[in-house]
Amino acid sequence: MAHKLLWRWTLISSSTTFRYSNPNHILLHHHSFSRFLHIHHPTSLSSIAITRTKHTAAAATHDESVKAREYLELTDEELVRQCEMDFLKSSGAGGQHRNKRESAVRLKHLPTGIIAQASEDRSQHMNRDSAVKRLRALIALKVRKTVDLEAYSPPRELLQILPPKSTIRGSEIGPQIGPKNPKFALGMQALLDLIFAVEGSISDAAKHLGLSTGALSRLILSDDSLRKEVNDLRASKGMKPLK
Repeated sequence: MAHKLLWRWTLISSSTTFRYSNPNHILLHHHSFSRFLHIHHPTSLSSIAITRTKHTAAAATHDESVKAREYLELTDEELVRQCEMDFLKSSGAGGQHRNKRESAVRLKHLPTGIIAQASEDRSQHMNRDSAVKRLRALIALKVRKTVDLEAYSPPRELLQILPPKSTIRGSEIGPQIGPKNPKFALGMQALLDLIFAVEGSISDAAKHLGLSTGALSRLILSDDSLRKEVNDLRASKGMKPLK
């Protein structure tokens, strides 16, 4: 029986009901039924059998005023409230270190349908944080915003990830932000918006950013996910990949 509940930090599990009055306080109530399924994920969950303790987080009301870029400007808690969250029990290697709790976390962002999950840590809290970070990166990679090239002016978050040699990057922008900085996702999203607008042409995008083609290529190659997204676009246009 499917359970759909309004987000009040109340999640229904096939084995346990988790009631959140506060994200840091959990009360447990047992149910008598359980099911099993296998979760297949391209990375960390690809070989993990999951005992199903699916928490059907209710679809929070989607605020239509939230635009593509604004998803990444939400706090973690605001972003999670837009998600359906599942807690999964991973059955890793045997012995005393086997994970017997529902520590793996899967987030489905309801407005976009993007899914992110994490299971590498024994802590549910740590896995939730990792899943949120992955969700932010995936939103940046997959959610596009229309760009008006004739009136284009790079947003500040894009200027922050550009190298200092950019002729349009003022000194007031501060030091360059790299892929390990949490703010990089916003800049990456804005860069991809521009590259999609110029249909994958690195030279055209570079002109809008005051960079040489080589300098922009090096920026794209600095992040594996960004490189893959750009190369997938270029392949669809019959262009050679960046290397």
